[in-house]
Amino acid sequence: MTLSRNLSILAEGVSSTGVLAFSNGGMLALQAVQTANFAAVSGNAYAVDTTSGAVTVTLPASPSAGNIVQITDYAGTWATNKITVNPNGGKINGSTINALIGTARETVAFIYVDSTQGWLAYSGFNTSTPSQNYTITYLLVAGGGGGGGGNAGGGGAGGLLASTFTATPGTVYTTTVGAGGAGGTSSPQASGGVGTDSSITGQTSAVGGGKGGYGAGGAGGSGGGGGNTASAAGGAGTSGQGNTGGAGSSTAAGGSGGGGGASAVGSAGSGQTGGAGGAGTASSITGSSVTYAGGGGGGAGNNSGTKGNGGAGGGGAGGFGTTNTPNWIGTAGTVNTGGGGGGGGGQNSVGGGAGGAGGSGVVILSVPTASYSGTTTGSTAVFVGAIATTTLTVASVTSGTIAIGMVLSGTGVTTGTTITAGSGSSWTVTPSQTVTAGTSITGYSTVVTTSGSNTILTFTQSGSYTS
Repeated sequence: MTLSRNLSILAEGVSSTGVLAFSNGGMLALQAVQTANFAAVSGNAYAVDTTSGAVTVTLPASPSAGNIVQITDYAGTWATNKITVNPNGGKINGSTINALIGTARETVAFIYVDSTQGWLAYSGFNTSTPSQNYTITYLLVAGGGGGGGGNAGGGGAGGLLASTFTATPGTVYTTTVGAGGAGGTSSPQASGGVGTDSSITGQTSAVGGGKGGYGAGGAGGSGGGGGNTASAAGGAGTSGQGNTGGAGSSTAAGGSGGGGGASAVGSAGSGQTGGAGGAGTASSITGSSVTYAGGGGGGAGNNSGTKGNGGAGGGGAGGFGTTNTPNWIGTAGTVNTGGGGGGGGGQNSVGGGAGGAGGSGVVILSVPTASYSGTTTGSTAVFVGAIATTTLTVASVTSGTIAIGMVLSGTGVTTGTTITAGSGSSWTVTPSQTVTAGTSITGYSTVVTTSGSNTILTFTQSGSYTS
């Protein structure tokens, strides 16, 4: 009897259909069309359809040199809905951030080279260089101007700018946070100080708020209010950043003008009523609506006078003439809002009060979390202390330097607690609370939070972000 047998012998790496695997020198294996986020496998080619929306391709984890992944625009829609390529803990072109691809009918293949450069785009059709640049949204608010002393105008709000810029990986973007201007003295009566600018590398600076005038108000991001001196004029604001301050009243011992705000002019003094500060502008860059850059209210010059209210967005109220001396003093603008300081009040035969200091500015960056490098700088202070209502008493400093504008954290400390004034061992904070003695507290000048798919960097003092 004769036995016969058919033998089928396949070479190593050849499938039952006769296709040589990529890992053994064969071609890339074409996969089904992808319409949603997916994890790519080395040796595969993917047609990706972004008709319904953008798609993220996650490259293989723990790749080996020579691994290849190829992607192709299936429907010619990548220019409308882009492809994001996620290095999955590795690198693309030497950077750990995602790459964006957005050319219609493009094909690009990535090859893994080594841990230094990671995946490199090495071949393709109708290709563009995968971009790892990304867009940062920012808010710049300069320091507010100080209110003038002795029946004087309110300080102008710091200039406010909100826009975007394209960040380049590896670039250090330095942020400068402007200080508020000093309040004017009451003896001798004097105008307030000008706020200082806030800036980010490569972008237009926000201009510091104008001084509240004992005479004419000063120009700035928003102009300072004019004093009650022959209807002194308010200062001019900077186009696109703020508004003009109000003029002083012509009434003897009358009201002074309010400082301009980001969204409205300061009101003029009228009779013996100080002008209100101009309203600021609301921003939701942090995920919550917060109003910044309100003008300081104008002072009033007699017992029967009425102070000008500060503008929404941190503007301080003006003082008014009275025998109760504390009411003469203008209220300071709110820290980290760029609010103008209130103008001091005055009384015909007695004198007047000092102007309020302008509030410091702030710089806020909103960075896509997928592109956030995690590298920021800014001062930090660690200390032991207690809080009784709004007074922070510091027993000892472990490290760093405590400063106005720092945001505090620690056991029992209310979220968002901010230092608004003070020095040495005694500081003023908001909001009111009680924190027991001996508590370890940390003050931050750079606060990192998240909002949706973005990481929010709030600089209350100068610092930097490396993209």
